Amino acid sequence: MNSPLADRMRPQRMDNIVGQHHLLDEGRPLRNIIESGNIPNMVFYGPSGVGKTTLASFIAKRTNRTLRKLNGTTASTADIKHIFEELDGFEGINGILLYLDEIQYFNKKQQQTLLEYIENGSITLIASTTENPYFYVYGAILSRSTVFEFKPVEKEDVLRAVHRAYDHLGDEYGTEIKVSPEAAAHIAYACSGDVRKAINAVELSVIATKPENGTIKITLDTVSQLTQKSAVRYDREGDEHYDLLSAFQKSMRGSDPDAAVLYLARILAANDLPSACRRLMVCACEDVGLANPQIIPIVKAAVDAAMMVGLPEARIPLADAVILVAQSPKSNSAYMAIAKAMEDIEAGKAGGFPRQLQNKHYDGEDAPIKGQFYRYPHDHPNHWIDQQYLPDGVKNVVYYEPGDNKTEQAYKAYWDKIKKSGK
Repeated sequence: MNSPLADRMRPQRMDNIVGQHHLLDEGRPLRNIIESGNIPNMVFYGPSGVGKTTLASFIAKRTNRTLRKLNGTTASTADIKHIFEELDGFEGINGILLYLDEIQYFNKKQQQTLLEYIENGSITLIASTTENPYFYVYGAILSRSTVFEFKPVEKEDVLRAVHRAYDHLGDEYGTEIKVSPEAAAHIAYACSGDVRKAINAVELSVIATKPENGTIKITLDTVSQLTQKSAVRYDREGDEHYDLLSAFQKSMRGSDPDAAVLYLARILAANDLPSACRRLMVCACEDVGLANPQIIPIVKAAVDAAMMVGLPEARIPLADAVILVAQSPKSNSAYMAIAKAMEDIEAGKAGGFPRQLQNKHYDGEDAPIKGQFYRYPHDHPNHWIDQQYLPDGVKNVVYYEPGDNKTEQAYKAYWDKIKKSGK
């Protein structure tokens, strides 16, 4: 029993694979492919512990192919060539299924070498990755593969795996294992959709419990001590990181303080204080902006306080600021204005300056009309005078459109009145 429990109890039937209903339920395309026995090259994309390796192992057994496993973090080109050489031996009679875990760590040259050996179909590739394959996997491999996305396993499905793990250990130990419903549910919840972590917790709970009268009794207290902190799924370089930050900002933008606070809590549970502060500041400026311009210094003060006191107390000023941003009226008028201006800059439309805005106070001999002609606004009523400020190429362009909130509409009414009078 030196191998991990998750390996020892790999499902022998597809119905014992938990989760991934969108892929493996009756009638789903991937299930139909597996049952047909005609296995294409595939890329399994999704977080760890959700069944990618388990399904690859099941496919190899179902199709009577020799399974070979490599990991992109340690495998070399020589390892790929060694597997290819097996095709001429006994192991290659029914073909070889190569399961390449973490393919994103293969460089382009290694992926090109791999491509050579999957072209003729004698080696079937199932690659797995926790990163978006369209960013990290060589295009030629993707074009010859079908991508299937795996999702975190729901608590109810994890609970099935937890009970099966306890039954499996009971058979191995030859001992009755009694687990309280609360303990099993706690493990299923604490793993955050990672079945492998749940199964590891099951095995650890059995090891940590002394038998009483030939029975191992697993209690909530025991598993709570072994899973003191929920296994928050959060890789600062992976998709989960950006999904969480995106949900955080979109919830504030969508004026949902409950969702915003929940995602803030998930970020802080992963100790990522800088990301929480950065997204909060961005949202205050981008999504509230001129509808409540006082919010920017307020949020900045909350962020400064959070960075000063650190976690766990930082959660308090950040919660204040997050709820304030979520509840504030919204305007992205400034964001849209700068975005439109940047587009004109990149298109080369906005070069040069009106003569009256230039810093030089004399003209060259080639200037047809000499003189700067700048008019000082403070010398005129209401500190405003009509003159050209935009470059000639975009002199009639409107970048800023006031939002429909009370603050911006008040400013608009003020300037409409002044500019209409011409003074």
